[in-house]
Amino acid sequence: MKPARFVMERPRDLEAALAMIAGAEDTTKVMAGGQSLGPMLNLRLVEPDRVMDVSGVPELRRIDREDGVLVIGACVTHADIEDGRVPDVANGMLARVAAGIAYRAVRNRGTIGGSLAHADPAADWVSALSALGAEIEIASRARGRRRIAIDEFVRGALDVALDADELVTAVRVPVLPQSAQWGYVKHCRKVGEFAEAIGAIVIDHGAGRGRAVIGAVEAAPVVIGDVRFLFSGGIDSSFAARFDAAAADALLAAAGMSDPVDRHIHVTVLRRAIGQAAGQGTKLRDAA
Repeated sequence: MKPARFVMERPRDLEAALAMIAGAEDTTKVMAGGQSLGPMLNLRLVEPDRVMDVSGVPELRRIDREDGVLVIGACVTHADIEDGRVPDVANGMLARVAAGIAYRAVRNRGTIGGSLAHADPAADWVSALSALGAEIEIASRARGRRRIAIDEFVRGALDVALDADELVTAVRVPVLPQSAQWGYVKHCRKVGEFAEAIGAIVIDHGAGRGRAVIGAVEAAPVVIGDVRFLFSGGIDSSFAARFDAAAADALLAAAGMSDPVDRHIHVTVLRRAIGQAAGQGTKLRDAA
């Protein structure tokens, strides 16, 4: 199929982009890399009057460091992160996640901001950045700029806290300490397909804290802001051996996942992510 007729706009800067959507009286869809919107247009799942391509806006391609935070512009591509053009302040996690997204052709065009704004439950950045405790920068012409925690930004499947006159401008990723360990595992039928289950964890047992995420659950990711209850109440160097699968299963059941087979798959994937993180800790101790 081919898309319904629409007008294409290509603003040259952020101010022009915000002005276009602020004054729009018709249906406007924003496109960054187009890897999600393109197929939806062709299948006529969406039929906007206007498509605004923001891929040429310089401010949306910026990469900055600010007081312990990496600021990644919304139009930075997955390939930019995979290839090291973005500093990996998450001890290798950013590049690892980027490299596992779909296929190289998709990574060349797909953007981190576009993925978050689309908020497909199976998308990698939705879960990975939730585990990292990222913030989303948003701008509108009327209200200026604001920041929102990713846990609050992603409200559900394909549902984000973004008004019609707002754009995602950047993602703010906290710099991890060198002692932090992470694990990221996703279950797919084959490489390149959408994930059926995602497990992610970022943990610093020296500081006694960590965050975990169970993703690809057909809703907003299940975010565990304090992982101690998954490890019998504490975090130390043997945390993986004390993973309480029953606690994770109960959490998923409370979140509305009624199928015990689905819960088992998601808990198993999280267990593998925890094992991956523990393996990094072993390497750090051996290197020391």
